[in-house]
Amino acid sequence: MPAVLNPADLGRLKWRCRRGLLENDLFVERFFRRHEADLTLDQVNGLQGLMDLSDNDLLDLLLARKEPEGELDRPEVKQVLALMREPG
Repeated sequence: MPAVLNPADLGRLKWRCRRGLLENDLFVERFFRRHEADLTLDQVNGLQGLMDLSDNDLLDLLLARKEPEGELDRPEVKQVLALMREPG
């Protein structure tokens, strides 16, 4: 189910995804450039789960130093993480 977000919701989601580490911001910006037009609600939920992490924990996941554990070990989180890890 693509295009679930209206422009205002997409703007809020992008603001929520701003990070303190430049490296994380680069991953997030590339993700939105590639996928914002066809985000699903599951992907939005997965992305929000990732954004609850500290910057260092998020970077470890993005660089594949770690894999999602515990509450983050969900299909929607893994899907978004795989999309974010795609090479530029």
